[in-house]
Amino acid sequence: MKLVYVFDAYCGWSHGFSATLREITARHPELPVEVVSGGLFTGPRRAPISTFGYVQGANAQISEQTGAEFGDGYDRLISDGSFVMDSEAAARGVATLRQFAPDRVVELATALQRAFYLDGHSLSDADTYRNLAAAAGLDAHAVATAFDAPEAHAEAEADFHRAAQLGVHAFPTLLAVDDDQTTVLAHGHATTDEVDQRLAAALSATPTS
Repeated sequence: MKLVYVFDAYCGWSHGFSATLREITARHPELPVEVVSGGLFTGPRRAPISTFGYVQGANAQISEQTGAEFGDGYDRLISDGSFVMDSEAAARGVATLRQFAPDRVVELATALQRAFYLDGHSLSDADTYRNLAAAAGLDAHAVATAFDAPEAHAEAEADFHRAAQLGVHAFPTLLAVDDDQTTVLAHGHATTDEVDQRLAAALSATPTS
């Protein structure tokens, strides 16, 4: 069995789920984790944030339910409404970080969300990944270069297809996948204990050889 986390780095509810994700993976280090980017803001939805009038109200709800923080840097970035959330660029960033540190993908994916939602760094900017890589002890120049490489674009598209293949169209979604058996552990908000209970049920239902 493995955990499959389908999220979008520009999704506020995914940011709100970050703490639960980190806690559940810390509780279950024996389970591999696959992190997949969804395509929340692509095509016609790749538009100035002012287009999405619900964002500030949703963020307040996310903070209330999950305790997630939205920092001053983020508020400044979106203050005039012109910032464009581009999920393809964010997915390239996730794919690049995953390439350089596959065993740390949960740590890096959630750090990426903090870079946006707390510090106000664009996930379309190679310098964001340069700084994240440096902070994580990775090759900062190599990560920033890889972010713009054709392979990163291909990986982003592969992630979108993977999410669709899994039947996931809303984020975040955490799945337990065991061969052809898939169990939804969380969709949107869930506490660590709630996820753990569902995971325990899924594990107990798994046949042993």
